[in-house]
Amino acid sequence: MLKGKNLIDLDEFTTDEIDEIIQLSQKIARNPDEYHGIAKGKILAALFYEPSTRTRLSFEAAMLRLGGQVIGFSNPSASSVSKGESLSDTLRTVNAYADIIAMRHPKEGAPRVGAKYIDIPIINAGDGGHQHPTQTLTDILTITSVKKRLSGLTIGLCGDLKFGRTVHSLIKTLSRYPENKFILVSPQELKIPQYIKSQVLQKKNIEFAEAEKLEDVIQDMDILYMTRVQRERFFNEEDYIRLKDSYILDKQKMSLAKDDMIVLHPLPRVNEIAYEVDEDSRALYFDQVKYGMYVRMGLMAKLLGVK
Repeated sequence: MLKGKNLIDLDEFTTDEIDEIIQLSQKIARNPDEYHGIAKGKILAALFYEPSTRTRLSFEAAMLRLGGQVIGFSNPSASSVSKGESLSDTLRTVNAYADIIAMRHPKEGAPRVGAKYIDIPIINAGDGGHQHPTQTLTDILTITSVKKRLSGLTIGLCGDLKFGRTVHSLIKTLSRYPENKFILVSPQELKIPQYIKSQVLQKKNIEFAEAEKLEDVIQDMDILYMTRVQRERFFNEEDYIRLKDSYILDKQKMSLAKDDMIVLHPLPRVNEIAYEVDEDSRALYFDQVKYGMYVRMGLMAKLLGVK
């Protein structure tokens, strides 16, 4: 049973538990009206200490579609945080009002610390450059729905692999499924952290390759996961400007790819995917947005224990 459990890091969920969430989310995606109202009387607190469009709105839409209600803030300056209130005090207060919390925070580990002060489920909606587990669930639901499997895939990840929390979460989770391979495409300055290579890929003897040019390896991919170079993770503006246009996916590069390769992106994009690619049937990043709402419906239904 997942009722009452926190989602801080998908590593703390078994593969069976992940599959359970994905299966319910697929049922919801096929017939969302059947699940309307199952969380009537429940309240989600959406606490977003960092800007967000898709994650925040998809959590809110998910709870509303389940029949529940939403409270919270999208900017800490609109809360007592601006007066110096501690994270623990904010969460203890919200604990009295809500049944479940979704929190995004710029500090790595903040949701795990916050969980110590409350007795309702908390969902990590992104903590700094660390983890983004519900985006990974979104990615997995998208892949499952289109590819009909989560194993035997060659997954290319391109762009900011150093600071990209979505990339780290996705590699760790897809590494659990057999016969997956990874192609890591980035400039030297934004390569995947060593701990991902040593503690995840090498430790599990998972095949992977690193490249600096997307056009050299795109033809081998079943999935291409594009990411933006994140300005907010850089301390030096000059480094950001130098690296931000490292990779731009366009029609020419797409012509080199398999006919059934799919392109995913956690969004927002800046200019790493040319708008001309939107017309390609393999571009699924806006489908991904809708899957994100369905997977958050499935996740919250499981953690709340609603029938």
